[in-house]
Amino acid sequence: MAYRKLNRTSSNRKALFRSLVTDLVLYERIQTTEAKAKELRSIADKMITLAKRGDLHARRQVASYVRREHLDNGEENQDAIQKLFGVLADRYQERNGGYTRIVKIGPRRGDAAPMVLIELVQ
Repeated sequence: MAYRKLNRTSSNRKALFRSLVTDLVLYERIQTTEAKAKELRSIADKMITLAKRGDLHARRQVASYVRREHLDNGEENQDAIQKLFGVLADRYQERNGGYTRIVKIGPRRGDAAPMVLIELVQ
């Protein structure tokens, strides 16, 4: 199997991972289930690798995937894209992959799903 389907439709799954990647870039640490984090890891690594490349085509590829928030005045907030190509691209310039870390934090209270913290390494 190529990836986990997570019992979702393809459009729902794509929206989920777009949102998770954007939040991971903005906050550098998010709490989610283990299955989602393992799938998110490969997508986040690809986004950071594109940001390290830094050319216009890479920026457009990232912009087509990362979620942009719409502000009250009708403009788009592109903080995640700017952070990827600024702070994170500089931080990981010398590193060849392995930008994320998964730390298990125990079961979720409601359904005992295994929960983890996925974070960007320093």
